[in-house]
Amino acid sequence: MDSTIKQSAQAASREAQPAADAPELPVAQYGPDGGAALYRARRERVLAALRAQGGGVALVPTAPEALRNRDADYPYRHDSYFYYLTGFTEPEALLVLDANAGENQPAAVLFCRAKNVERETWEGFRFGPDAAREAFGFDAAFPVDELDTRVPQIIANRPALHYALAGSGRFDAQVKRWIDAVRAQARSGVTAPAAAYDLLPLLDDMRIVKDAHELDTMRRAAKISALAHVRAMQTCRPGMREYEIEAELLYTFRKHGAQAPAYGSIVAAGANACVLHYPAGNAVAREGDLILIDAACELNGYASDITRTFPASGRFTSAQRELYDIVLAAQQAAIDATRAGVNFEAPHEAAVRVLAQGLLDTGVIDRQRFARVDDVIAERAYARFYMHRTGHWLGMDVHDAGDYRERGGEKSAGKADAAPPWRTLRPGMTLTVEPGLYIRAAADVPERYWDIGIRIEDDAIVTETGCELITRDVPVAADEIEALMQDAQRRA
Repeated sequence: MDSTIKQSAQAASREAQPAADAPELPVAQYGPDGGAALYRARRERVLAALRAQGGGVALVPTAPEALRNRDADYPYRHDSYFYYLTGFTEPEALLVLDANAGENQPAAVLFCRAKNVERETWEGFRFGPDAAREAFGFDAAFPVDELDTRVPQIIANRPALHYALAGSGRFDAQVKRWIDAVRAQARSGVTAPAAAYDLLPLLDDMRIVKDAHELDTMRRAAKISALAHVRAMQTCRPGMREYEIEAELLYTFRKHGAQAPAYGSIVAAGANACVLHYPAGNAVAREGDLILIDAACELNGYASDITRTFPASGRFTSAQRELYDIVLAAQQAAIDATRAGVNFEAPHEAAVRVLAQGLLDTGVIDRQRFARVDDVIAERAYARFYMHRTGHWLGMDVHDAGDYRERGGEKSAGKADAAPPWRTLRPGMTLTVEPGLYIRAAADVPERYWDIGIRIEDDAIVTETGCELITRDVPVAADEIEALMQDAQRRA
């Protein structure tokens, strides 16, 4: 082999190896990630809750496949509720939980695609009912083609149905067909369920507090996403287009074993950073621009969520640094306020106070109109420059399941239309902490701050005494970001 070709091949081989600091990923296994017992225990919790409510049958479908165009589908992604209870990732599947099942009747039943050698030649491996029952720990499993025969038999003479009410018109219609099939047997003494209840509040309350397996998976997803952000900082140069920077992120996600981005990546150069959900586009990162990246991966069904803002050139301008340090201080205040026993609103209130004071100090908010930070907060004058909340739940979905206010909580005294109190944080809850400032050009704003958009976001696990930040493998302090980028530039 020619020596030049050989050297190139060796270099390519080295590039293909996982980075030394990449998180170790589990070997693919025959069955659900985390083991069948994990998902069986979750199903038992649901069944116990349904029995406590008087029984009934729960129906949990996975997501349908979605057509992209003509005969090409979007990459398939399972439904999160279904996956939470099954660990099963194939399309065309339904979980049925019968809380009134007798001693010799199956309580947890899976419907899935039948084995089909011809289709597997085109589309890949299918478990089929028999193997799925064995590998995933169901009491019984049947081909999905038998739904219309078997589901009416299961729900007959049961008191209630529990499923995601009005979650899908298609599934609602399917449930109606099954109920109608049971009602058609009324003259034979068969009764249909007399009530239907929304299953999601029960599942949301289960999902909002993560177990050890979930937290471990989320930590590994966070490490991969952090590696991607570090790579973006190291490779960014003035003159690159936003999509080129996005490509570095996507490459790193897949290189280290993540299945997909957790959401559409935001890569925004310059004034584009003032658009909250700006998609990675064609804009050129210019000398003097900030780059805002909100991007992260999904690993084994769990999302991460990181935002960093950094200078395209590797060095902040004085105006950028002023605003960046305000946002970073606001994030630290929110982090300090994140712990078990406080309500969900506490981190947001802490961040808003720091941001409002910073907007006053810089003159972005007119000090002649607002003398005190309390006035800025009371009038929500900050909302022109900080219009979103400081965090959201994180888990299987990037905006994860769970109410932000106490369900059924007492309303404020004397206020009939007041909202229930904010939810109290508990150990094992996971949320983001992501304050920002977005300063658009305007006559009443100092010109030095025009078109600067900054957001800093980390993922936090609530603990008894505070929170564990799982995304800090990517620098966040301005000096550390500059040092990382300038070192990469010297090595290039």
